Amino acid sequence: MAERSDTPETNTPPQPLLDDEQLDRLDDFLDSDQVDEDALDLISAHGFLVALAVAPSEVPPAQWLTELFQGEPRYANDAERDEIITLLTLLRDNAVAVLEQGGLPELPFELTLGGEPAEETPIGDWCAGFMEGVFSDESAWFQDDEEAAATLLLPFMLLSGLFDDEPDMAELAKDQARQESLVVQLPELVLDLYLHYRVPPETPKPKPRKKTPAKGKKR
Repeated sequence: MAERSDTPETNTPPQPLLDDEQLDRLDDFLDSDQVDEDALDLISAHGFLVALAVAPSEVPPAQWLTELFQGEPRYANDAERDEIITLLTLLRDNAVAVLEQGGLPELPFELTLGGEPAEETPIGDWCAGFMEGVFSDESAWFQDDEEAAATLLLPFMLLSGLFDDEPDMAELAKDQARQESLVVQLPELVLDLYLHYRVPPETPKPKPRKKTPAKGKKR
């Protein structure tokens, strides 16, 4: 497992979690009449699956597939079902593999709001999907250190637009420059969460005990 580091190696460019053809296939399926109209689209599903890659607990596939699709899709046949589930699982597993090596996941959008409110951009959709992943097992995310979890998740909460009814969030949402700064950092923020939840902190090595002279012997 990757070792926790105060300065993780992030000089390499972000790595795609699926190739373009695979993403297009998922996009076509998630945008089709075969899935419930409330199902996550490709951008939201990407965020959702990255959250599952970071999550401190393992969410059973049957659960996360139901949440992602809001039910069972109308697959054309078993082969299509296997294909779609394999692609979704691969996206999550590739996110784990990238983060495990201290790398950054490539996100499926430009890392800028372009002056738009976050919730009206793919960035907001991705962060909303990420938070859906958190909600899948919310207690696990907050049980060990609620304050640290809230701090690490704040950028995702803010950019998702899901919490704009809360006065503190509404105030933060007015700061466009702050939001732009957070957007640029999103891949690094994902890695920070992974390191927090999946990589145990280094424990200091025990100090050697001082030798004591044997009884009856002089120093």
